Amino acid sequence: MKIVLENLTKIFPSRNKKSNDEVIAVNNFNFEIPDGKLIGLLGPSGCGKSTTLYMISGLQKPTGGKIYFGEDDVTELSTENRGIGLVFQNYALYPHMTVKQNILFPLQNLKGADKMTKEAMLERAYEVAKLVQIETLMDRKPSELSGGQQQRVAIARALVKMPRVLLLDEPLSNLDARLRLQTREEIRRIQKETGITTIFVTHDQEEAMSISDMIVVMKLGVMQQIGAPQDVYDSPANLFVAKFLGTPPINVFEGRVQGGKLFIGDAAVMDVNSVEDQDVHVGIRPEGFIVDENGPLVCNVSNVEVMGRDVSVVSTHENSENPIIRSIINADERMNVAAETVRYTLKPHKVFLFSKETEERIYF
Repeated sequence: MKIVLENLTKIFPSRNKKSNDEVIAVNNFNFEIPDGKLIGLLGPSGCGKSTTLYMISGLQKPTGGKIYFGEDDVTELSTENRGIGLVFQNYALYPHMTVKQNILFPLQNLKGADKMTKEAMLERAYEVAKLVQIETLMDRKPSELSGGQQQRVAIARALVKMPRVLLLDEPLSNLDARLRLQTREEIRRIQKETGITTIFVTHDQEEAMSISDMIVVMKLGVMQQIGAPQDVYDSPANLFVAKFLGTPPINVFEGRVQGGKLFIGDAAVMDVNSVEDQDVHVGIRPEGFIVDENGPLVCNVSNVEVMGRDVSVVSTHENSENPIIRSIINADERMNVAAETVRYTLKPHKVFLFSKETEERIYF
């Protein structure tokens, strides 16, 4: 099911009666979500990603704009008539019901032509339970399950109606690190097997990048960039996107372009012939440094962390906007761990320039 968001806007009124300061949670959002894809809505708290999800689900009414499922305008349609499956952050399972009863509950509320026989409902419930690998837990209650198992029950309950769209609101945030990794892989497997168009809301960029076909990066209700995860990482549209994506985060320096060369401090670190003379933010991905005894960029070494396959060099520079600089180099380079300084040359495709004024990307 293709989803089209057209000029979607949500404005919350001010809580202060003496003030008219409205809160624009989502501002003129335009996006087409292709049929059968998993889309990650990504951004920090307060960026509008959950509000967008709730408008798609029908739980919140847009202030402006339209929502289409396929060719159908569902903007004014009630939640129960949209054909959506919704999984919340807190699972929202019925504690007094067994796993089987929780999964069956949405089917038992179907009416009219959609009403199913008891046998058909049980068959469907066991089908989705097998899909999420909880078929042996059907007689347990939620309190007898682990967090990951409860999450699978919530997903099964959302899938049992065979929804046109599956909506996941930060579904992994209550799980520990190992379980998060396992469950996100399961979500991706389930989505591929069912082919249901899925929207996944998260503030965790690693989660979004690892399982999404496309990601949408948001900030203060405004869409910043849309694209395949690797494309957005490799070519951020602005400084916010560059900082938000990447672990370890991007290193940012104060720099300037002068005479076709990029300077960090007094060192000319790269040729940027097509860029006009100006002050810039210089973003360098951690993997964009090459240790070179003749390199132009000199940093003061704080620590060298040997991680087996890679070496993480922690250093400082007076023109760095970050407290520390973290560069990831191949362990085969055999860096001198006792050195007080390290010299680098830079990989041009891992270096990004941003306007000092607008923080928009400057291409070179």
